[in-house]
Amino acid sequence: MAMSYGRPGGLLGVDATQPIVVRIAGRVAAAEVPRLCEELDAQLIRSDAKEAICEVGGLTHADLAAVNALARLQLTARRLGCRIRLRNAGPELLALLDLVGFGEVVA
Repeated sequence: MAMSYGRPGGLLGVDATQPIVVRIAGRVAAAEVPRLCEELDAQLIRSDAKEAICEVGGLTHADLAAVNALARLQLTARRLGCRIRLRNAGPELLALLDLVGFGEVVA
């Protein structure tokens, strides 16, 4: 799975009013989730962002590993007073999030 961080239209840390953008592509492996959360935590600590956008259009498998990753990323963000918002989530991922009761949490 590929994951990258940044700010829309600029370099990291340049405009603190912009949300952090997290791009998740490929397939999420359970072993990667703690590292992803640590990276998001570090990005949010270095910024004044109140929101992290998860770009999930490149996610190839909408499965429970992806749901777990999104839930853990949301918890990480909330601890810092931020929230996660999904961008380009496919219908399968949205249906799975709704099925497990997480659809409202990462709108």
